[in-house]
Amino acid sequence: MQPVQTSYTYRDLVERLFNLEVLADPPVPGERSGSFSSFDRSSVYNEDTRRYENWGANDDGGGYIRGEDSGIVACELEGPGVIWRVWSALPGEGHIRIYLDNNKEPAIDKPFRDYFEKFSDEGSPANFPNIAPTLSRGRNSYIPIPFQKHCKVVLDKDWGSYYHFTYTQFPKEVQLPNFTGKFDKDSSIALAEADRLLQDRGRHRPHQHQPHNDRTISLPVPAGGKSVALDHAGAGAISMIRIRTELAHQTEEQQRIALRQMVISMKWDREDKPSVWAPLGDFFGSAPGIKPYRALPLGMDANEFYCNWYMPFSEGAIIEIANDGLELQTLLIDIRLVDVTKEQADKLLRFHAKWHRDAFLDLEKERFAEGGDRWPDWPLLLAEGPGRFCGVHLHVYNAWKKPEQDPDTWWYGREDRKTIDWWWGEGDEKFFVDGETFPSTFGTGSEDYIGYAWAAEPPFPMFDSAFACQPYVEIDGNGHTSVNRFHICDNIPFMHSFEGFIEKYKANDWEDGNRCLYAATVYWYQIRGTIDRYVPIELQERIGYDTLNDEEPKYMNAKVEDSL
Repeated sequence: MQPVQTSYTYRDLVERLFNLEVLADPPVPGERSGSFSSFDRSSVYNEDTRRYENWGANDDGGGYIRGEDSGIVACELEGPGVIWRVWSALPGEGHIRIYLDNNKEPAIDKPFRDYFEKFSDEGSPANFPNIAPTLSRGRNSYIPIPFQKHCKVVLDKDWGSYYHFTYTQFPKEVQLPNFTGKFDKDSSIALAEADRLLQDRGRHRPHQHQPHNDRTISLPVPAGGKSVALDHAGAGAISMIRIRTELAHQTEEQQRIALRQMVISMKWDREDKPSVWAPLGDFFGSAPGIKPYRALPLGMDANEFYCNWYMPFSEGAIIEIANDGLELQTLLIDIRLVDVTKEQADKLLRFHAKWHRDAFLDLEKERFAEGGDRWPDWPLLLAEGPGRFCGVHLHVYNAWKKPEQDPDTWWYGREDRKTIDWWWGEGDEKFFVDGETFPSTFGTGSEDYIGYAWAAEPPFPMFDSAFACQPYVEIDGNGHTSVNRFHICDNIPFMHSFEGFIEKYKANDWEDGNRCLYAATVYWYQIRGTIDRYVPIELQERIGYDTLNDEEPKYMNAKVEDSL
C-alpha cells in the first residue's frame, strides 16, 4: 500500500491510467467518482413516494444541468478533482469550453469534435490511439484534465449529441497540477509513454518494480474434479496469471462448452468461500468460448489467456481450477508472485470477481419487473465497502427468429424502418454509491458505457482497446455479443456500499420465442475480511440457456446432469 498521496504531478495522473496496483488501496474519506451525462432528465426519484418515475426514459441525447448563454452546462464539480474520460457519440462543431478554478477564460475552447481530434491546439491531429481511441463511431479521450477548486464544462450550440464526463474528486488537502489547456514537454512525453505502454498491453509480462518470482505449472484437471494451481502460505500478491490451453485444436462449440465447464476460483487469507469464482473463459473477459481481444487487465487469444489484476493477500492464496466436463483438461499456467509484507497486505483491499445471471440477491425483485418503478434496471454488482468497482464483462445472448419481411437496407433495416426491434443495448448504467437515492453515474446506453456508439445500426464490428472491448458480435447481431469495460483510472470508490445496474429492456423471453439473456462477470475490490454474497452457479445455468427455443445444447455428447 502506498502512503496516501496528497500531491500529484501531471505525470502522476497519467500513471493512474495504467497502474493496476493502486486499485487495491482503500478509498479515503472525500474520494468519490461519478459521471455527468446527457441522460433523459425525466427520470427522477420522488422523495415523497420513495419511488422512481420514468426510470426507463430513453431520450438520452441532450440532457444537461442548465442553460448558459447559447449553450448548456454539461458538467460542474468542486475540486480538487480530475476528469478522466470524455466520450461522445456525435461531437459537432459547437465548442466545448472547460473553465477551471473559477477562471473567467476557459482552459479549453475548441470545437467539440476537435477535442477528440487535435492535441494542445497544435495544427497536427491528435495521435494517441490508445489514450483517445475511436471505438466503432464512439469518441473517447482519457487525457486527464485536473482542477484544484472548480470545474465547469459548457457545450455551445451545435455541439452534437450524447456526452459523458467521468471524474474523480479527491480530499480537500490533495494538491493537483495547474492545468492551462496546454501540455509542456514532460506532460506530452508522459502521455506518449503511456500510449506506448497501452499499445503493448498483453504482449509482454507487465513490468514489476517489486521483487517477485514466476512459477510455471502443468496442471491436469480431471473430468468431474478439480486441481490446485497455487497454494501459497504467508503474505504476498499475485500480479499476473497466464493460462495456455490446447483448446485451439478443438471446434468452436467444444471451446465454448469447455470454457463454461471449467471454473477458476481464488481464496485469500484462509477464507472458506472464494473471492473469485467464474467460468474460466468469462473470468478472462470474453464469451462464448475463445474470442480474442487485448485489454489492459485481461485478454486472450487462441492459445493463451492473461490476467494482470493486482491481488494481494496476508495469510495465503489458493487458486483452483474445477472441471465439470467429461474430459481431462490440461493447462499450462504461469503465475507471478510479488513480495509484499503482511503489514502491507493487511492494509490492502482484496480482489473479487464473480459470474452470475439475474442475481437480484435481496432486492425487491417485483420493483425491477416490467411495471415496477425500478424497471428496467438489471443488477451488475451489489457490494459492501470499503472497496472499488473496477469493471465488468457482459455476455449477451440475444437471438430472434428471422422476420419474413425483407428490409430495404442492411440486415434488418435502419432506424424506424426495421423489420424487427432487435436491439438489446439501449440500457443506461446506473451506479449508486454509499446509499445514494439517485445514482452518481447515470449513463445514456449500454454501448455508450462501453465506449462505442450507434450499435443498433449495422455494421456490427469487433474491436478492442485498453479499457473497453467488443471481442465478439454476430455479423447480423443475432446471437452472441461479448463486451467489457474496465475502470482503471476511473474506478468507483465506495466507503459503505455499491449498487451497480445496467438497464435491460428486453425480457429473457421476448415476443414470439425470442431470447435475451445476460451473464455478467464483475471485477471489484473490497475490504479484507468481508465476504461477498455471490455463490457458485451450477453447470446447467452456466451453459444450458444460450440457445433459441430451448434447443438441446450439446455437451460433448454428455448430459448436463451427468457432469454436475
